Amino acid sequence: MLNVCSPSADDQKEIAEALARIPKRPLFTDDFEVSRGRTTLTDKPGFVEAGPSARFSAEPTSALWVRSRREFAVQALFSTVQYSFSVDPQLMVETLVLRVRDPKDLLQVAIEDNASAVTNPSSMLASDVPPSRIKLERFGKSSVVLARCQGDPVSGQPAPDQSAYDPLFRSGASVMSAYRGLLGIRHIVPEELARMQVGAAKKPTPAMKPTLRKPAH
Repeated sequence: MLNVCSPSADDQKEIAEALARIPKRPLFTDDFEVSRGRTTLTDKPGFVEAGPSARFSAEPTSALWVRSRREFAVQALFSTVQYSFSVDPQLMVETLVLRVRDPKDLLQVAIEDNASAVTNPSSMLASDVPPSRIKLERFGKSSVVLARCQGDPVSGQPAPDQSAYDPLFRSGASVMSAYRGLLGIRHIVPEELARMQVGAAKKPTPAMKPTLRKPAH
């Protein structure tokens, strides 16, 4: 069982080292991808690597999502970076995933943040709040995870003291903020979401049925 609320000292060191190796001023190739879509949520969607903090309704609903992907220049430690943003009636989730070019121990680094859908995407993307989860996926080993943990209002259990991990959360927030700018996320996501919302508001005009005439006698 992963101890995501209070990782060990060794796990904290590994997270800090992985975040420090993410380039703040990377060189990208000319290749890129921007895509968008709507997905029915009967289960947790696969296009966003959402953490346990993400909540999805048991009733069928839909989420709008936007994804942007870039490739690093060949000399970089990482091969690709992918940013995903999803919004459903309850929650907005953004996930940044950086994949290692030649994985030996580390496979990829994922940083996730989420916010209530009560606010709007532009406000969420303009903030630099600490992420909700930082995850290192490793080759042949269990993942290393640090997550924001909440208390249980039903049982009265308070939230754990995670002040010792503030430097890691701040480092993750810094990486997320940097790549929002590098990938143009603050403009791309609101624009693509607006296109899909406008398209959904336009209902197709029903086709006119041809009038049948009786043959003359």
